[in-house]
Amino acid sequence: MLELIKKIRQQTGAGMVAVKNALDEAGGNEEKAIEILRKLGQSKALKKADREAKEGVVVSYIHSNNKVGTLVKLLCETDFVARNDEFVQLAKDIAMHITAMNPAFVKPEDVSEVLVEKEKEIWKVQLAQEGKTAEMMEKIMLGKEKKFREDSALLTQAFVKEPSQTVGELITASIGKMGENIQVGEISRLEL
Repeated sequence: MLELIKKIRQQTGAGMVAVKNALDEAGGNEEKAIEILRKLGQSKALKKADREAKEGVVVSYIHSNNKVGTLVKLLCETDFVARNDEFVQLAKDIAMHITAMNPAFVKPEDVSEVLVEKEKEIWKVQLAQEGKTAEMMEKIMLGKEKKFREDSALLTQAFVKEPSQTVGELITASIGKMGENIQVGEISRLEL
């Protein structure tokens, strides 16, 4: 049991007591316990979401080929957390992800309506060629728009180092660990 607690603790960063309680609640099931801890982190994140995040760090990541790089402004509530190695590493991981995956926006709702409308025109033509009915096209278009927005936005992309979670879930887990509101301020990616 102690080895399992250590393993889950390493994966989630949650405290020993929280891991033990999650394991007890999950009946000893490791995957369920991790899910319980993720939900706990999400509820903590929701409570902290309205707090002002005006401290933070700006980090850069330059890929080994020196042809692509990223700047990220990651915000938190206090200077104490901004100087924390774990927070700085989170910012570096996000910068590396942006370099690899090239999200154009931070959040799905930031995706430009003009861009979405251009995509919709292409989808309509494709679906018409496939012989889809108007009713089917409408439902398919909603799904395509949702996926397009999620694929274009940093927070809803699968994290490059751990594809089973999104970048947003990674940040939420960090909020649970560090106890502060954490937000991505700005991103900038340059490529030759």
